[in-house]
Amino acid sequence: PLVPVKIGSKWGYAGKNGKIAIKPQFDEAQWFQEGLAGVLLGSKWGYIDESGEIAIKPQFEEAYPFGGRMADIKLGGKWGCINKKGKIAINPQFEEARIFQEGMAGIKVGDKWGYIDKSGKITIDPQFEDAEDFQEGMARVKVGRKWGYIIKLGSKYGFIDKNGKTVIDPQFEDAEDFQEGMARIQLDDKWGCIDKTGKMALEPQFDYIGDFQEGMAAIQLGDKWGFIDKNGKIVIKPQFEDAEDFQEGMAKIQLDDKWGCIDKTGKMVLEPQFDHIGGFKEGLASIQLGDKCGYIDKSGKVVIAPQFDYTWRGRDFQEGLAAIRLGGLWGFIDKTGKIVIKPQFEDAEGFQEGMAPIQLELGDEWGYIDKTGEIVIEPQFEDAEGFQEGLAKIKLGGLWGFIDKNGKIVIEPQFEDAEDSE
Repeated sequence: PLVPVKIGSKWGYAGKNGKIAIKPQFDEAQWFQEGLAGVLLGSKWGYIDESGEIAIKPQFEEAYPFGGRMADIKLGGKWGCINKKGKIAINPQFEEARIFQEGMAGIKVGDKWGYIDKSGKITIDPQFEDAEDFQEGMARVKVGRKWGYIIKLGSKYGFIDKNGKTVIDPQFEDAEDFQEGMARIQLDDKWGCIDKTGKMALEPQFDYIGDFQEGMAAIQLGDKWGFIDKNGKIVIKPQFEDAEDFQEGMAKIQLDDKWGCIDKTGKMVLEPQFDHIGGFKEGLASIQLGDKCGYIDKSGKVVIAPQFDYTWRGRDFQEGLAAIRLGGLWGFIDKTGKIVIKPQFEDAEGFQEGMAPIQLELGDEWGYIDKTGEIVIEPQFEDAEGFQEGLAKIKLGGLWGFIDKNGKIVIEPQFEDAEDSE
């Protein structure tokens, strides 16, 4: 894939062979999508192909990447769509336009929002103060006063189906998209849930309802947190000082300023005792107790006792190893907690593709080690990132380039910024 890169004030593209594939000449450049990339020349946007040739001449005031063989463009102050040949597929006629979701896109005519299909036909007449994307066959719309940023003055929300029929009357102070068949709504400053028929599945009574994850959502009642299922039933009563979403069958909860974990029945699988619990990665999660950190497994068992220096940016396990700090220096442990690379580095990042960036002394250069702890690429870079697809981003002389696993520079440092490959 080609990577947008900036040299001086111009953007171009670099390939992974270490060469500039398309010389920097554009004022802005987008990622390639469906074989084309939007580029800005002067004040106009157009599109190039992967050879760098102009495929659609710069003529648009604004342009978005292609999706579904169409791209949104702005011409003469109005939004429309073009196809991959640059031909106008939907005449520019809208004040604003959103991307297509489920075959429909929100459009603004005058001060009202409606919807079009991919042929450009207006399928739902502009009539709403605002209209959101379709999710699970339904979309949020607003009827009433115009919508201010964050503050909603007397505004109401309802739901429409794809035929433009209002299936749930606008009546809510706020509303979220449907997730797993339910939507969160707000009435009289309290949150509840409705199903797709508009029936109240959970009466508004909570101060907050979180996202549904794994069929459950955290809810706040006063200063206590609990959980509901997707039928709106309270399955774990509010009793915690704080709670986070379920991940892989467990949720982090807080009691007496300490964090623990519960399962979906509400059973405590890890008693609240830690100052912090991280996310699970490779089956383990970091824990903090005072100024020390260790790790737990998914059963809540402490498998590596807190013994390493706590840092605000803890390191997860990657490729079976985790970077830890002890005595102010960084080293690596395996999943048993055994130190496999002794603490000796001023800083260290996680392993990717068998190598990890390390810094020997504060303010010194960065290099790379292998999993035995041997330095395989001598410290020489001002900054260094992990390997992806055989290449790593490095910084020299204030500019970014790329090296291979032998430490050979394959793309000379020349970019003020370089995006990672997608």
